[in-house]
Amino acid sequence: MEKQKKKVKPSTIVIYAFLIFLVIIYIAPIIWIAMSSVKTRAQIYKAPFALPTEFHWENYQVAWSAGKLGIAMLNSLFVCVITLILTMLIGSMAAFAIGRMRWKLSGAAMIYILIGMMIPVHCVLIPLFVRFANLGLNNSLWGLILPYLTFSLPTSVYIMTGFFRSIPNELLESACIDGCSIYRIFFSIALPLSRTGLFVTGLMTFVANWNELLLALVFITDSNKKTLPVALTKFVSPYESAYHKMFPAILIAIIPTIIVYCMFSNQIVDGLTTGAVKG
Repeated sequence: MEKQKKKVKPSTIVIYAFLIFLVIIYIAPIIWIAMSSVKTRAQIYKAPFALPTEFHWENYQVAWSAGKLGIAMLNSLFVCVITLILTMLIGSMAAFAIGRMRWKLSGAAMIYILIGMMIPVHCVLIPLFVRFANLGLNNSLWGLILPYLTFSLPTSVYIMTGFFRSIPNELLESACIDGCSIYRIFFSIALPLSRTGLFVTGLMTFVANWNELLLALVFITDSNKKTLPVALTKFVSPYESAYHKMFPAILIAIIPTIIVYCMFSNQIVDGLTTGAVKG
């Protein structure tokens, strides 16, 4: 008997067409920036959407030196890595205490932390600037780490609380019977089983802080301490924009986020499809 051909549902075609459309929408700007990054300024203004006739790779060298992208990338990497470590450690500990430990104010603590997600950074910019100026934290990378950590914690706690609550009670009860302390349960059982949440919060924290501009622009004035987003503003002025320098700088700036996403995307998918308890 001949195998019957499977009929493709119209809804499936619509879904795939929509997904292809989204891919094009997200990738098209990156492709256009990549093409424009190897053009001269005259070519960009004359034919912005045309393919480059000559590849001016020296644009990357000029952008790297003119924008001091090497120092700016190291500053961004330092700030983002320290913030990432502190956010994952403090956020996961707070989420475990709220999600798995029984105490009267756990619900109030969760509400208090979630309020931080509703406060925009613009509302606290001036008070933070005044307070950090009194503490001597202005023009310091640690003055960026503290607000980055503060604004990253609510999302981290919210996500990790859901992962900790999904852990079967039998695992934690058996660990208690075996004599494990609360710290042993957290580091040896809860964290490994919630690694998916760690990867998700880690990606969100790293990408958000890597692209943050407002706080870094206000708090940092020393050119040797500027982060990568602030360094990109050097190519834009009130009178002209050096697009032939800015486009290569943009591509250099997004490379680390692409690398981080490629490193952890598969682990996130594997974590979502792997059960914590196997029967």
